[in-house]
Amino acid sequence: MPKRSKSSADSPVTAAGRQYHVGVRPGDVAPRVMLVGDPARAERVARRFQKRRGEWRNREYVTITGVYKGLDITVTGTGIGPDNMEIAVVELSQTRKELTFIRVGSCGALQDDIKLGDLVVSTAAVRLENTSSFFVPDGFPAVADFDVTRALIDACRATQARHHVGITASAPGFYGAQSRHAPGFLPRFKDLPGDLGKLGVKNLEMEVSALFTLATIGRHRAGALCAVYAQRPRNQFADATLKTAAEARAIEAGLKAFEILA
Repeated sequence: MPKRSKSSADSPVTAAGRQYHVGVRPGDVAPRVMLVGDPARAERVARRFQKRRGEWRNREYVTITGVYKGLDITVTGTGIGPDNMEIAVVELSQTRKELTFIRVGSCGALQDDIKLGDLVVSTAAVRLENTSSFFVPDGFPAVADFDVTRALIDACRATQARHHVGITASAPGFYGAQSRHAPGFLPRFKDLPGDLGKLGVKNLEMEVSALFTLATIGRHRAGALCAVYAQRPRNQFADATLKTAAEARAIEAGLKAFEILA
């Protein structure tokens, strides 16, 4: 496990040895980590724990470690985007080696057969974001761990969640970077979702490619499962009731995947 006696500009830590942004230190983080974007979702995941071992909150990051069906699991709310994901993965990696990450997030579907509320398991990701480009060459693939991906697929089947499996695209933003036509802010690329859909890409979100890239170079395992909140070909967006149900299914499948891996 990495140990540092003092803080530095490269690796800032607090006087108590806690990571500068995430606020955890060695011993706080379990070998299995669920990554969610919404800090409130981290709390909803932790409600399923039979026991909580610790909670750490700093800035937008929320980390809770507990026990789920006999397994030590940490959930971290990372906030939005690849830059937030970078900080979370790098700092969590300083606390222990050989982590298994599962992202449970939300996304927009790019294929007509994917419905609002469905789940999408990512096998790899198109690196539209450039956060990962500061670590690897542009041609470097962002690929999920095979065992984690297989466990997520088996978990979706075991929980009877309607799901799809394939390539994800990760954008660096929500509006222009995903070709949303918000009033007064027209995107440079008129129909990025349509162009990606023609290539067979299943869904579009903002974190997966950074996670997969960093997990690979950090020697960790990583997989991703996203609930569909937007149906881009039909220009539909889920209401609150549907989002709540889809999130619950994604969390259940993510936790089940950890059981399968164990």
